[in-house]
Amino acid sequence: MGKYSVEGRFPIRGKIRTSGNKNSALPCIAAALLTDEPVMLKNVPEIEDVSVMIKIMKSLGAEIERIGHGTYRLITNNIVNYEIPEEHAKNIRASILFAGPLLARIGKVILPPPGGDIIGRRRLDTHFLAFSSLGARVEVDGIFRISANKLAGEDLFLDEASVTATENAIMASVLAEGRTIIQNAASEPHVQDLCRMLNSMGAKITGIGSNILYIEGVKKLEGTEFTIGPDFMEVGSFIGLAAVTGGEVEITHARPSDLRMTRIAFGKLGIHWETDGTTIRIHPGQTLKVVSDLGGMIPKIDDSPWPGFPPDLISIVLVVATQVEGTVLIHEKMFESRMFFVDKLIAMGAKIILCDPHRAVVTGPSRLKGSELVSPDVRAGMAMVIAALCAEGKSIIHNVYQIERGYENLTGRLQALGAHIQKID
Repeated sequence: MGKYSVEGRFPIRGKIRTSGNKNSALPCIAAALLTDEPVMLKNVPEIEDVSVMIKIMKSLGAEIERIGHGTYRLITNNIVNYEIPEEHAKNIRASILFAGPLLARIGKVILPPPGGDIIGRRRLDTHFLAFSSLGARVEVDGIFRISANKLAGEDLFLDEASVTATENAIMASVLAEGRTIIQNAASEPHVQDLCRMLNSMGAKITGIGSNILYIEGVKKLEGTEFTIGPDFMEVGSFIGLAAVTGGEVEITHARPSDLRMTRIAFGKLGIHWETDGTTIRIHPGQTLKVVSDLGGMIPKIDDSPWPGFPPDLISIVLVVATQVEGTVLIHEKMFESRMFFVDKLIAMGAKIILCDPHRAVVTGPSRLKGSELVSPDVRAGMAMVIAALCAEGKSIIHNVYQIERGYENLTGRLQALGAHIQKID
């Protein structure tokens, strides 16, 4: 699987282009199943999760051609299978995103339990409640069997604002008969990307960007050419890395409007940046100091559904906080296992009190020491890379497959910024 060898305490400097949003690319790939005409996707990140999604598409009968870096043509006029292979499903949480389009296109799907990051309980009930409301039958016997003679529009109220459940409900609804209303819908930028792609194919979706979506079912969708939006999680990661290494970085092809809550959260740690169109600049020499709440109270950084602070950046901001003067409470509300890498940071010298699975009190700055680390998931893995790059000495990070599931050519891009990081196969 490979590992990273990292030498810390070298400021990063230079320019880096934002990759396409992984969480947009995965549902958009699955959405190509909703038409029998060619679909061209651009700015697709070249990462492991995309590779697995493409393998699943091919197993269903799709033809996929890589036109160039990040550009793929998907042809799905000959879908011959509706069963997701177990060997691929177990490697990626997004395998469940094939349920909605296959149900709409073929009327049935067989889905093994999806895999993905081990960050706590990630229930699937919301997906199946939505499918049932639209007229599908769901059978569970070790694997999930979903079928429907006809899908009909319905007024849905999701029991949680799940991103993937919202995306599945959208994809199942666009070809359903009549009108569907999805209330308590997730509204993240990647959900918005999926809606815009479907509309470019002839779907009729309104309310994009809000938590209430209105979908008028259509009889057929056409092919399209669609560009995946920028990955705001990656941008947040690079901002944090630049700040804690004292670097100067220009991040291009970003979308600053996706980072408004991220700017507020990082601002509590004394981290600021400039924007110029789609470019973000982080300057060196910032005073990394916790900004107390009114009355001198210890501030809190907590995550929540969009437009709140993204849960995928909690691991990143926690590591950044170890290099900031003062005390801050990091509150991860959504996943009970995301903070279970904190013991590794403490072993490196971080001053962190893990109050419970959801809350950690961080006091800094701490002088971290290089260590032997294991990446448990995509975002904690990137957080470990940041910790290693601001630590004294050498660190070895194992299980980097988990990191490369979400970050394109990470070592090469960081090396271009002056980071001392190598991948050892």
